[in-house]
Amino acid sequence: MTDIADLVERNADFAAGEFAAGPAPTMAPRGRLMVVGCVDPRVDPERVLGLERGEAVVIRNAGGRLTPAALRDMAVLDRVGARANMASGPGGPFNLVILHHTHCGLSLLDPHDDAVAAYFETPLDGVDASALGDPFTSVRADVEIARQSIRRPGHLVSGLVYDVVTGRVEVVVPAAAVPVG
Repeated sequence: MTDIADLVERNADFAAGEFAAGPAPTMAPRGRLMVVGCVDPRVDPERVLGLERGEAVVIRNAGGRLTPAALRDMAVLDRVGARANMASGPGGPFNLVILHHTHCGLSLLDPHDDAVAAYFETPLDGVDASALGDPFTSVRADVEIARQSIRRPGHLVSGLVYDVVTGRVEVVVPAAAVPVG
């Protein structure tokens, strides 16, 4: 088990090394990128996608799913960005990447389980079994949710699946602009 003393010591190393080497990241992601990924320790989006510090905002939850809670997080972050004047940062489209993976723990759950329905904030019969067991189906479903929910000009959305056996990422849904209006 990792204890708090180890974490504090690692933080001291970070503060003296990488952090001190700077420059410190700004609140706005340098890469105009947000990644929604799974909390599974095998699937750390920063490592899997080779992200640098400050390049992206990363939201992690069970399955990397675009749940109502994840959408609320995104809405709050959008407001934070507006207040922090992030619009004056680097230009170009803002990219939302939805990253699912093979052998996800959610695939072990019964889609008609009370906890699953509560997680997706849907009735018991509202969860499609294939959206739990197949990452290719689930990432397509979440990209569609994003396309229907975001509706902001200059936003792109894409869906990737990471294979935990090979370490490779596959583009399932190429980046495309969300519809506006």
